[in-house]
Amino acid sequence: MAPHDRISLLQKNLSEQELSGALILYSRDVFYYTGTAQPSYLVVLPDDYRLFVRSGYDFARNEVFIDKEKIEEERRLDTIFKKIFCDPKQETIRIGTELDAVTGEQFRQLKKTFPHCEFVNITPVILEQRKTKDPSEIEKIRKACDAIHRGHEAVLATLKEGITELELAAAVENAHRLAGHEGIFFIRQPDFFMSRGPISSGENLFRISGVVYTITGVGLSPAVPAGPSRKRIVQGDLVMVDIPVMVEGYHADQTRTYSLGKTGEAAMSMYNDLKAIADHLIDHIRPGMKCSDIYRIAVERANTLGREGQFQNFGRGRRSRLIGHGIGLELNEPPIPSEYDHSTVDNGYVIALDMHMMDESAGVVKLEDMVLITQGGNEILTRTPRDLFEL
Repeated sequence: MAPHDRISLLQKNLSEQELSGALILYSRDVFYYTGTAQPSYLVVLPDDYRLFVRSGYDFARNEVFIDKEKIEEERRLDTIFKKIFCDPKQETIRIGTELDAVTGEQFRQLKKTFPHCEFVNITPVILEQRKTKDPSEIEKIRKACDAIHRGHEAVLATLKEGITELELAAAVENAHRLAGHEGIFFIRQPDFFMSRGPISSGENLFRISGVVYTITGVGLSPAVPAGPSRKRIVQGDLVMVDIPVMVEGYHADQTRTYSLGKTGEAAMSMYNDLKAIADHLIDHIRPGMKCSDIYRIAVERANTLGREGQFQNFGRGRRSRLIGHGIGLELNEPPIPSEYDHSTVDNGYVIALDMHMMDESAGVVKLEDMVLITQGGNEILTRTPRDLFEL
């Protein structure tokens, strides 16, 4: 689907949902449908649409791929209501908006400004549409994968005895920025924090906070208990780097495991089996397959390899029931290959397969790659070789 057709599909969905229209406020959704992230309200009706730019109007006019005649400068919601939704012939006005992204105070203002309107959460409709990536989106994701590979090259050039996790992370982040990373990532969750991404080494690999559902790192302080610490990396440490990027609005996420010095036989064996599970999934995921079946296949493969105890282990009896996530305009977005997601994957979906193994004596290894799902065979989009690197 071309970018110009995105609003048309949303309009079709509005009619199917029997909605009078949609009021889209969240920047990632506005950007998806229009091409600008300037502060705006996008109003979509079953047979029309209009972008009301609150500020940055000149920027917006130059950035959008929609019809410029559909753009105007307006920041007052009450004016927008009178222009668009005030139809005396329409008794019931059902408006879709992103209720997951609207604060309580914003919702109170919406109810005050749009009297007698019923607000319906349209986020599931939008996210379902966004699951399928068109060629222009895939191109941007490839650029993001190029940028994240530069971070890997920085690890190879920087990781040495005595460097701190923080110094290593800074080198990776600097390489990402110089390669076009925009310095931020988006996760559709209020009050989310994670520093710039997980990085951990040695004994810290076993210390997992509750901030993100993966190997987290311990961070610099209790204020943000994830990401790099000031721990010095020493000979024999395993090191995990999982720092994402965003280029032209689209994210890339990959994890690689490194060893300072020779990797222990048990850790290398564990990594080889982890990669075998990932390879098996990449070979067997097909359009129409349920996310829960993808998870089941991974667990079955781990059990066949005798890794049921280590696979997705968080220690102390904890275990992850997901093995990845969708990715695009947000770092984590549907679908979620997990025990709980029974939705199906389709052509054009991009999934980050994100898996690890933990063994109290062997250590922790992790591998994450982005995979484009197609009927003709899946493609690994991440460029970095999928080895355990010994430095």
